[in-house]
Amino acid sequence: MMQSKSVEILVGLFVALGVGALFVLAMQVSNLSNLGGDDGYEVRAGFDNIGGLKVRSPVTVAGVRVGRVAAIDYDSENYQAEVVLRLDPRFDAFPLDTSASIFTSGLLGEQYVALEPGGDMEYLRDGDRITLTQSALVLEQLIGKFLFSQADKE
Repeated sequence: MMQSKSVEILVGLFVALGVGALFVLAMQVSNLSNLGGDDGYEVRAGFDNIGGLKVRSPVTVAGVRVGRVAAIDYDSENYQAEVVLRLDPRFDAFPLDTSASIFTSGLLGEQYVALEPGGDMEYLRDGDRITLTQSALVLEQLIGKFLFSQADKE
């Protein structure tokens, strides 16, 4: 009887640890692991097309995550998507002429913003704007251009 109860307790602990591990894995996959990240500074960038970019998508430099997309809005004056990037305070030395591009990780992966530092001697500060941007490549537009170029050849 006593042996049966200790086995039940061990199985219960094992199941609880498994559920906890699945929860941690789900948080890592869904990019919700750092919900309290309000520190840092924000910069803005305008894009003609953001594709499938989402709030909380990573912002990277040379493959290293340096921040996240904080907000996405529409700028009706410039007819562009306005993307707010929240950068980690540890990475506070990006030149003013830094460029931002939207890329896709893998063939069907999530989209992210990649920063390419420039050579300016002054650095981006909270509220600054990145003016050099490259929009997301949309597969449908590429296919359309290819089909139209093939139709022009005939």
